[in-house]
Amino acid sequence: MNNNPKVLVIGDLMIDHYLWGDTNRISPEAPVQVVNIKNESSLLGGAGNVVNNLVALGSDVTVMSVIGDDETAVELQELLDQLEVKQYLILSENRKTTKKSRIISSNQQIVRYDNETIEPIDNESQKALVVKILEFIHTFDIVLLSDYGKGVLSEELISKIIFIANGAKIKVLIDPKGSDYSKYIGAYTLTPNKKEAQEATGINIVDDKTLKEALISLRNIASLEIPMITLSEDGIAILDETNNVIIKPTVAREVYDVTGAGDTVLASLGYSLALNKSIEDTLEFANLAAGVVVGKIGSATATLEEIEEYKSSLHKSSIESHIKTFDEIEKTVQRLKQKGSKIIFTNGCFDILHKGHVSYLDVAKSFGDVLILGLNSDESVKRLKGESRPINNQDDRGYILAALESVDYVVNFSEDTPYELIKLIQPDILVKGADYEGKEVVGSDIAKEVKLVTFIDGKSTTKTIEQINNLN
Repeated sequence: MNNNPKVLVIGDLMIDHYLWGDTNRISPEAPVQVVNIKNESSLLGGAGNVVNNLVALGSDVTVMSVIGDDETAVELQELLDQLEVKQYLILSENRKTTKKSRIISSNQQIVRYDNETIEPIDNESQKALVVKILEFIHTFDIVLLSDYGKGVLSEELISKIIFIANGAKIKVLIDPKGSDYSKYIGAYTLTPNKKEAQEATGINIVDDKTLKEALISLRNIASLEIPMITLSEDGIAILDETNNVIIKPTVAREVYDVTGAGDTVLASLGYSLALNKSIEDTLEFANLAAGVVVGKIGSATATLEEIEEYKSSLHKSSIESHIKTFDEIEKTVQRLKQKGSKIIFTNGCFDILHKGHVSYLDVAKSFGDVLILGLNSDESVKRLKGESRPINNQDDRGYILAALESVDYVVNFSEDTPYELIKLIQPDILVKGADYEGKEVVGSDIAKEVKLVTFIDGKSTTKTIEQINNLN
């Protein structure tokens, strides 16, 4: 399976609408602030934020829901169109599409007003959804239900969705609402937080014993395969098949805003399980994704690149994750530049790694924030150095270089020069050896600055090969 799982999201779609302004006077009509609106913005909310998160991870997403036949519905569909997700939306004349409007002044929310319908959807809409789910269920890897209590996920519809998915051997994950979890019977797992789990089970969670009791209760109430409780800063707890409690601690370093973190957890759990990852690997992935999101302001998402970078900052990332293709490094560079990172680029064969190489790369990294190394492919090395080279193939060379603390990313290129790669990356600083003094450096017309680094005398791959040959 590739890294683009097919995910079906069903639930309450809505728009989060923000009105931003200034306040400098009190209304003469009533003791309230007068806000002078400067600008406004609209984002997908509810199940739409789950969709946002899945798209950011690279999922192939289909969303199904029932919305109103109104202006807000048009706006919502336009936002979904921008994400290029597949939509099956039933427009109901008897419903209002949920829109939550927030007036904000000086970074403080003054008031929120909601325009919505929260009654259960009608039988016709429910039947139409079921028909569409039955038609396409076998095309999905996983089903996510995002229940915000706005009427789309009625008890009857939830039961039918779970029955259909289970019949197709497809897991159903649900972000629950309310205190009666018996309506979710047969789901793979639910994602209640501690407060929600306490309300659903009637158990006050104060220690490991009561945590286990609550997890067992959740399993019994909803016949869950994996009962789960999210514990905020304490991570995520599950009960495995043998009734052992497993807690994956949080990995968040700085928490700025927990808005939308629940949507991120549901999306990242679904993404990982759809790729057939183990439940423990899935919990770790969800924790990392949540750690990225709570470090941002507002409802946010986490990309795979951000998760890998975050994992790397915690010294947990794999070496392979630092070796990128042209397409992958292009996306990574876009994100790094948005953050204002200063990017350094260098390149070479690095056939037999020695002290001179390591020293050179260490100096190169000191010129900025992120060092990207272009590595000559095996074919490129042969053309430059002769048929007897390289000694180490490109996979071995790339792996060793990616393990160095100074090197952030390694990208293989097959051309004689890295010009096309440099053009793609557009680095701030281009680094080459001091032997290029007075010579034209490939890519100097692209990079903002070129720096030359002096090599350590007597250290080279050629000399290393000569010493090895002399021993024979």
